[in-house]
Amino acid sequence: MASLSRAPNGTKRILFTDGAGTRRAIHLGRVNVKMAESFRLRVEALLSAKALQQSLDPELTAWLRDLPELMYARLAHTGLVEPRESMMVTVGQLLERFDSMATVKPTTLVTYRQTSGSLLQFFGATKRLCRLTPLDADSWRKAIAEPVTVKRDDGEPATKQLAIATVAKRVRVAKSIFRRAIRWGLMPSNPFAHLRAGSQANPGRSRYITHETIRAILDACPDAHWRTVVALSRYAGLRCPSEIALLRWADLDWERRVLTVRSPKTSGHDGHAVRLVPIGPELLPILQDLFDLAEVGVEAMLPRLRGLSTNPRTTFQKIIARAGIAQWPRLFHNLRASCSCDWVERVPNHVAAGWLGHSPLIAAKHYLQTRDAHFELVTGAKADAAATDLRSETDPQKSDAESDALKTRMTQKATQHQSAPTRTNSRESIETTCITGELRFNANTRETMRSEGMTPMGFEPMCPP
Repeated sequence: MASLSRAPNGTKRILFTDGAGTRRAIHLGRVNVKMAESFRLRVEALLSAKALQQSLDPELTAWLRDLPELMYARLAHTGLVEPRESMMVTVGQLLERFDSMATVKPTTLVTYRQTSGSLLQFFGATKRLCRLTPLDADSWRKAIAEPVTVKRDDGEPATKQLAIATVAKRVRVAKSIFRRAIRWGLMPSNPFAHLRAGSQANPGRSRYITHETIRAILDACPDAHWRTVVALSRYAGLRCPSEIALLRWADLDWERRVLTVRSPKTSGHDGHAVRLVPIGPELLPILQDLFDLAEVGVEAMLPRLRGLSTNPRTTFQKIIARAGIAQWPRLFHNLRASCSCDWVERVPNHVAAGWLGHSPLIAAKHYLQTRDAHFELVTGAKADAAATDLRSETDPQKSDAESDALKTRMTQKATQHQSAPTRTNSRESIETTCITGELRFNANTRETMRSEGMTPMGFEPMCPP
């Protein structure tokens, strides 16, 4: 016999004992007494049919057929009915389907597969989705955050633990996988829905790479190719290798000192596939040296980066060691973050974020850093030195003679080089001059904006009107 139980909070459940003598419960939630009693009677009918090994009558069969997935899954969990075909799907089958249906970039797919691998390792490929519970999700979350012992290449044991940001990323992907399972009709609810992913920011691995450090590394670079890769990452904030590898000489406007950058990472977002980046005085001579050495007719700026087997990180680590510099975490990301820190000291955050190809919120969360010089500038301790340090890092100046020579050299080169196609929208009327580290605006900018209107290009307008 089945009985109806009422909880103080108004929820109801059906209690019964199965054929093996195990006490079972089916939670109905907040339903009225009439519906709960009707459900109880049908549970008794299922118990009788199972005990006498009789077939179900047509009315009970039709009721089961129309029962929602969630309530049917609860009946199946108690063993009163056989699972529906969709409930026979296993964890391994879901992960395989998710992988085959993913329409993301290769690097994102690698991240997805790392999460799928941890789910597969913890639950096994044969575990049914209908058997997963929130408790299972909590256990998996705890397991991936705990330290594990592994063997190093030399055979010695070592302890490894995922970073907090990595755990957060895997939780987010896992929740997405099981949301997709619900959408496909494979599960009635998401057992991972309650998990809190946490922040994916990892300030413990953030480093500000000073100009002095970069100059030492540039001196240690073996050729102009690597000097350009490092300079574009540090002084222009380009993603390496995805954005740097796509650069062409036609993307470089020598006269206006502007670089057109195509970003595979943000190409899926409307209006964010291409952005304009200013070329500062630190970067300009390095690009000029590379251009002087480029073969005639070669369109790619850095053709060596376009190889499928390219691994710039390994070579960059050797260059850093050759320069006698201690290696920092997230090599290329922190070069880009350091560029972001420099730019926000000189221009508004939304302008710098537009040049870097992300939003101001992302910049504040993953790129901008607090430095000792900021504290010293406010507290008064070593205030003069702090102010000088910030100026030297964010606004490096060249001598007048060097600047004049560079201007003359660029003017000559502009007559020889076919620059990127001329654009007519209002944003292109902005003249970016980085020789003196300042932004100068065309006097006709305001009139151009009134007559043509703003063009929605990039994350933020390059400059205020």
